[in-house]
Amino acid sequence: MDLKDIELFLAVVQEGSFTRAAHQHFIAQPTLSKAIKRLEQALDVQLLHRTTRQIQVTDSGKVVYEYGRKLLDTMTDLEQSIQDLREVKSGVIRLGIPPLIGTLFFPEIAQKFHQKYPHITLELVEHGAKTINELVRSGNVDAGFAVLPLEASHFSIMPFIKDYFVAYVHVEHPFATQSQIAINDLKNEPFILFSEDFALHDFVIRACENEGFTPRVMYKSSQWDLIVELIGLQLGVTILPRAIYEKQANTNVKIIPLDEPLMWQLGIVSLNERYQTFALQEWLKLMQEEWFSWHEFMPIGNK
Repeated sequence: MDLKDIELFLAVVQEGSFTRAAHQHFIAQPTLSKAIKRLEQALDVQLLHRTTRQIQVTDSGKVVYEYGRKLLDTMTDLEQSIQDLREVKSGVIRLGIPPLIGTLFFPEIAQKFHQKYPHITLELVEHGAKTINELVRSGNVDAGFAVLPLEASHFSIMPFIKDYFVAYVHVEHPFATQSQIAINDLKNEPFILFSEDFALHDFVIRACENEGFTPRVMYKSSQWDLIVELIGLQLGVTILPRAIYEKQANTNVKIIPLDEPLMWQLGIVSLNERYQTFALQEWLKLMQEEWFSWHEFMPIGNK
């Protein structure tokens, strides 16, 4: 059974005439008659009763007409949906995003993407970066934000943002008046860190161990604003990207540059050799285009 034959049958019924239906579809009348005959043979029913003056639709023809109309409508919707996907008018992108990234950068990213593709849904899955890496690897998210460097054997990695780490202390801390500080100077201080499932937790631990000490961790949290508030209450110190300071408003917190620059770099990761939807391809393309403007936005971009 050919969809074109069904379409021609519908035209004959709607026009009530082989001549008008053939003219409408720019085909010869014998060609149209053969199409109707093929459809009748395929279904083993008579669809039309032909007389010299008019065309009558049989009971079987009425059933075929109703289902045929629905079938062609469905095919039209299918073709339009595929076209919309190709033109990135619709779709869903599942993104793994650490809460810190969501607070610092994602609202502006989402706004830019929505302005360009208003009918694409961004489904956010919020976890620490280490968990997000596993979600990308398992295919539970299409892409995610990760702290670099990262083992790249399974991943396609697009560098996104760079920033410097700085020390966060209370404004009345003895170190607060210093123009810069060494990580080793903090070896006797109580630390406040992100929880273990956050890549920043391991990053700070390694940075301290590289300076010859293991930090004495007093508090852990999954919320950057809580970490800042605890520092503002003189409960400890930490080392975090400077971008956090630009977002927070606690006047009791002071940041101090490190004497040996320590870099924080984010990347967008997706799984190698995995099918990428049209929507995901456009999102990744936008992220690559936006990297330059975000690079200038970050404090490191002005140094």
